[in-house]
Amino acid sequence: MIKKLVIVFITVFAFQAQSQNGTASPYSFYGIGSLKFKGTVENRSMGGLSFFTDSIHVNLRNPAGYAGNNLKMFNNESRPIKFTVGGSSSNLTLKTDNESQKTNATTFDYLALSVPIGKFGFGFGLLPYTSVGYKLESRNDEGNLDNRYKGEGGLNKAFIGLGYQITPSLGVGVDASYNFGNIQNSALEFAYVNGEPLQYFSKESNRSNLSGVNLNFGLSYKTMVTDKLQLTSGLTYMPKSNIKSENERFFSSVVVNVVTEQEILINTIQADLESQNLKKTDLTLPSKFSFGAGIGQPQKWFAGAEYTFQKTSEFENPIFTASNAEFIDASTIALGGFYIPNYNSFSSYWERIVYRAGVNFENTGLKINNETINEFGISFGVGLPVGNLFSNANIGFEFGKRGTTKANLIEENFMNLQISLSLNDRWFQKRKYN
Repeated sequence: MIKKLVIVFITVFAFQAQSQNGTASPYSFYGIGSLKFKGTVENRSMGGLSFFTDSIHVNLRNPAGYAGNNLKMFNNESRPIKFTVGGSSSNLTLKTDNESQKTNATTFDYLALSVPIGKFGFGFGLLPYTSVGYKLESRNDEGNLDNRYKGEGGLNKAFIGLGYQITPSLGVGVDASYNFGNIQNSALEFAYVNGEPLQYFSKESNRSNLSGVNLNFGLSYKTMVTDKLQLTSGLTYMPKSNIKSENERFFSSVVVNVVTEQEILINTIQADLESQNLKKTDLTLPSKFSFGAGIGQPQKWFAGAEYTFQKTSEFENPIFTASNAEFIDASTIALGGFYIPNYNSFSSYWERIVYRAGVNFENTGLKINNETINEFGISFGVGLPVGNLFSNANIGFEFGKRGTTKANLIEENFMNLQISLSLNDRWFQKRKYN
């Protein structure tokens, strides 16, 4: 049954991802796109808390979660193999001072496996990290189209990580990620004479192929402070790293079908980026630090808070800049937790469901027209038991707002649905009989 669920899940979201961009946010116009990965569905359902680790869920933000203590139910011999796959669907309402528009995007979010080896544990996986997907238009004083901007692509991560349980309370870990992808954007400029459009318009097209490596370090600490209450804390640190960007730029004359909006290229020339030292450039992936702590009763409830700081002011993209925008340091505060009525109940399925909720407040690090782009979100979700060994299907919902209508900007009101499978199995067992 679980194998069938996995196949159906991956097939549905892979099909959806082929047909749509990973985001529809106009703010993905800036930098290398909007941050796509904000944790697993379990993390996001608790307001984005990423420091909490346990034995049955993969933590993709803190590599210390690959390690852990052996389980009593396995005679203290091992921990389960953990597999997770997730996807999401986002519905956006984009608002300005005088109009609004709805759009949506459905994507695959992550695929990962975590394997225990004694006090060690390692994990690997694949996930989209940032996403670009926008279509913006500006109009002149007469109400005619002035410019049309389009963009797509993003940055992906293939990662491998290793964790080690130093003591029963303390675990450490490190992830190494290979970042790759491309970003394509274009700007079409319309021209008019006496209010009538010209036959040909001008178009600039850019493509950047991105690649680079970065590390992420993590620490996790748990200890019982009373007979029932456990203190959990964790921190992560990602040092600053560089991403190589190989760039192309083309200028074209274009005929536009006003009915279908189809663009027909008449002639194209390639820009000489080599002479401008823009053929190959370096982008900075900013350093990032997070710390969180919380308290709870194991297998019953948990509540915590986490602070994340990212040195986004270090970011610079010399191939594509916007005069009205700048990057400042970003920060996020997340509050959340979970509750389980009775995790080992045999009489009631509903008592084994995990109920999660949280809120987050984020300064995205983007400043446009002297307005800081902030985000606020409320989230909740459930973990539904499936199969054996505490495997579960997770469903999460997020409601929130990003941006503002001030200074001719756009406010996004979003509603996100996330679905994941967190599956557990035991591959390595000691034989009790020969």
